[in-house]
Amino acid sequence: MNALPADEPAIDTAFMRRWLDTAATAIDRESKQLSDLDSPIGDGDHGTNMRRGFLAARTAIEQEPPDTPGGVLVALGRQLISKVGGASGPLYGTLFRRAGKELGDDRAVSAAQLRDGLRAGVDAVAKLGGAVPGDKTMLDALLPALDALTGALDAGGSAADALAAAAGAADEGVRATVPLRARKGRASYLGERSVGHQDPGATSSALLINTLADTAKEAAA
Repeated sequence: MNALPADEPAIDTAFMRRWLDTAATAIDRESKQLSDLDSPIGDGDHGTNMRRGFLAARTAIEQEPPDTPGGVLVALGRQLISKVGGASGPLYGTLFRRAGKELGDDRAVSAAQLRDGLRAGVDAVAKLGGAVPGDKTMLDALLPALDALTGALDAGGSAADALAAAAGAADEGVRATVPLRARKGRASYLGERSVGHQDPGATSSALLINTLADTAKEAAA
């Protein structure tokens, strides 16, 4: 199957559920690494908490499947708020609930609509956490990803190509958190001691963007 143009409604409910399954598997696989990254600058439980939330969301959506892509994201966000401890639950829950509501009741959405939904979600996260780029948070992966996604779509790239560009930018954003001093969250209490550590929230955000790109690549194959 040829890759669909970015303005075609390529992302349906089945796509979003495949992404969630892929994301839950990846979070499960990387949960120890995420917690290890969190140990020097946080509570050391980021991976454990994210794993609990995503596995619970996958189970809940299998039991009561939503019938729209937006519904999948809203259900995911609801589970993350309920199951994930610390700051990650409210932040990721807000991200996906807001993105899902932005997508509305459409049975399928384009990559551009998904981009707009994610932008709304990221804006809500920034407002909730009071963070800006460079604060050493999940935004340092998500905002570059959105910028790359937008640039690729504006250049006429397919959904798969645009999401691949977003994944690459997210990975670069993660690496860029290492020399930063944390200015938000528990890590900010460490001051200069937070420098030299990769941010776990940015890492998990990039992981989710990468799984989204993987799902789009498989759909386009």
